[in-house]
Amino acid sequence: MYLCSMVNEKSNLFDTQSVRLGLLGGGQLGRMMIQEAISYNIEVHVLDGDPKAPCSTIATTFTTGSITDYDTVLAFGKDKDVITVEIENVNIEALEELERLGKKIYPQPRVLKIIKDKGLQKQFYQDNQLPTAPFIMVNGIKDIENNVNFIPAANKLRTGGYDGKGVTLIKSKADIKNGFDAPGVLESFVPFTKELAVIVARNASGETVAYPTVECEFSPVLNLVEFLFAPADISEEIESKAKKLAIDVINKLDMIGILAIEFFLLENGDLLINEIAPRPHNSGHHTIECNNTSQFEQHFRAVLNLPLGNTDIITPGVMINLLGEEDYNGPAKYIGVKEAMSKKGVFIHLYGKTTTKPHRKMGHLTVTSNNLSEAKQLARGFIKTVKVIA
Repeated sequence: MYLCSMVNEKSNLFDTQSVRLGLLGGGQLGRMMIQEAISYNIEVHVLDGDPKAPCSTIATTFTTGSITDYDTVLAFGKDKDVITVEIENVNIEALEELERLGKKIYPQPRVLKIIKDKGLQKQFYQDNQLPTAPFIMVNGIKDIENNVNFIPAANKLRTGGYDGKGVTLIKSKADIKNGFDAPGVLESFVPFTKELAVIVARNASGETVAYPTVECEFSPVLNLVEFLFAPADISEEIESKAKKLAIDVINKLDMIGILAIEFFLLENGDLLINEIAPRPHNSGHHTIECNNTSQFEQHFRAVLNLPLGNTDIITPGVMINLLGEEDYNGPAKYIGVKEAMSKKGVFIHLYGKTTTKPHRKMGHLTVTSNNLSEAKQLARGFIKTVKVIA
């Protein structure tokens, strides 16, 4: 029997004590996964450098330590059967050694190595005939100056970027000075009409499922998702194309786990892959209320080789991120939450972070309604009235 399946095929028993699941990273993504895992009596053991990380109060065990340190990750993983991540920035070498020792690491270290480096990510698309925007590798400002024909473009750091950080837009020669003087990717602007995303999952048995496509509306200032609309306002043809391409990506990666794929939708209906994330993602938070199986439950189903859950939409919805307000640092306080809670179909998720700072993700809010237009209108009001201050 496959080691990481908790279903005994001979007796058909569901044994929640047979596998020790380790999680690298104790942030809000891990917290929401644990909240779902509790319903199945699945124990989740967490490693994170912050003793007050969101997972610290609800994990089965919580170990304080660096997820980028070789010895710490190796020691943490030695008594675990299956290890997964909620962030890509982990020590790959330690995971490779644990894999050699017979531990199941999902997503696999070779996959994490590709995805955490945007240069390797883009090269993977090119090598596997997966559609993506034209790009070149650059090592710093000088390389950008030598490739002015590629401007306008987005300059992305190859490693270390997250939540809109590590990306800068170079619209003209005058903007080159704002580029990164470090290894990166220069990616040509493309004339897209929408930014879409699909969450897809695959388990060790080869089963795959894709969630309905969502549409993301980004803050022009922070380069973060401000609104997420589920389902996306697209044709059935584009919906089918997006799901098929998402499954193609996870199959070509031969990846086990959950994968978020962000797309640019072009005017002619073509889709280009922007970026991928090998974990639960901001573009799937709405699935807690809006779909039969949340992305967080799907995550542990996939890495434990359990049957994957149904992804159908229960209700349309809009998700908004709750970010720390500008100029506020300190113990978190929330304005407008009670008012939001009084509205039908509104769900609040706070991430257990005790302190706020500007633009820090402190929670999210999902507005559900059979009428997506009404949900959008209500959500746009909340973005102005629900605030995180100190």
